Amino acid sequence: MPPTTPTNESFIGEPITPKPGAFDTAAMARGEPGLPSAFTCRKTEYTVAAVLETWKSTSSCRSGSPETYVRKHWYRIRTTTGEVMTLYFDRQPPRGRRKHKARWYLFSSA
Repeated sequence: MPPTTPTNESFIGEPITPKPGAFDTAAMARGEPGLPSAFTCRKTEYTVAAVLETWKSTSSCRSGSPETYVRKHWYRIRTTTGEVMTLYFDRQPPRGRRKHKARWYLFSSA
């Protein structure tokens, strides 16, 4: 979970749609997800003004080996309109028959 949690934070838990071509290519070159500079959620487009915090969620290997894997990359951001949001990138999206396998989510908004 986040290192710090704003007291007025509201859980959202919905996928976002990154704006095409708006990914941080420098992060992608390092093997990290490229935080989109703009995205849509609930039919509203948001633009990232600042990244306030980043962190990772890890867990043990599910097959029993001693390795630890990064499961999610978290970002607390401020938008150009002043909202503070927590986004995450799911490194292992759900498997199955679902057509929409989102990888970016809006976790919460303050």
